[in-house]
Amino acid sequence: MAKQQNSPTIRDKSYYKATWAHRAWFAAGCASVFTTLAKSVLITFSEITKTPFAPFVRLLAAAAAGYAVADLVSGVYHWAVDNYGSARTPIFGSQIESFRAHHIHPSEITRCEAAGIAYTLAAGAAASLATVNLLFSGDPAALAFAGALAGCVMLSTVFHAWAHLPRGRLPAAAAALQDGGVLIKMSEHMPHHRPPYNGTYCTVSGMWNGVLDEYRVFGRLEKVVYGLTGVKPRSWSEPVAGWTPRTQVDNENEI
Repeated sequence: MAKQQNSPTIRDKSYYKATWAHRAWFAAGCASVFTTLAKSVLITFSEITKTPFAPFVRLLAAAAAGYAVADLVSGVYHWAVDNYGSARTPIFGSQIESFRAHHIHPSEITRCEAAGIAYTLAAGAAASLATVNLLFSGDPAALAFAGALAGCVMLSTVFHAWAHLPRGRLPAAAAALQDGGVLIKMSEHMPHHRPPYNGTYCTVSGMWNGVLDEYRVFGRLEKVVYGLTGVKPRSWSEPVAGWTPRTQVDNENEI
């Protein structure tokens, strides 16, 4: 992503600390995800008949589908906040400002509390799962899909932060998940912070990045948005002097 004039910076130490409101929303999102997934498992147990494995196969397949879709959703969301809107944008303004600042100081995201970078998506997860539980309360596959989708999207900013940490500084579980290809790792995310700054947007597993970049899906969407609204994405702007050296990362330990 390219920088425009008057881009945000991260210097105030209070930026790294989540507020109690952030933590409350994050807790609500986590509780909603846990409750939804637990409910799907309990319903499945109650439905076990002569084929005990089939219900759990469906459950795991639904959760895996939710995980896969979450990676795509994380890419669309990341692309949108990287390229459109400002700090004054309703609801998403703080996220947009944070993502813009992140491209100037990539490693700063690793110093932020999880609740502080995930609370907006956590609030969305809590609201959407409340609706899902209302409409699909007896469908374990739907609950598993929605729970996995919401949980992975909610935590995508945390997974993104982990993709900026050297392996030695990662939590053991995060390192294992990255090694297993479940979560995106630093080497896979690094191209996002190199010219032309317009790809590798997905931040859960990164499974969609190859096809999205190969077929220039986001570039085509940008042309559609520009044709309909006249609004140019930030990725179309050239980096200004003084920004490229700080954003164009030369080794993994600095992103």
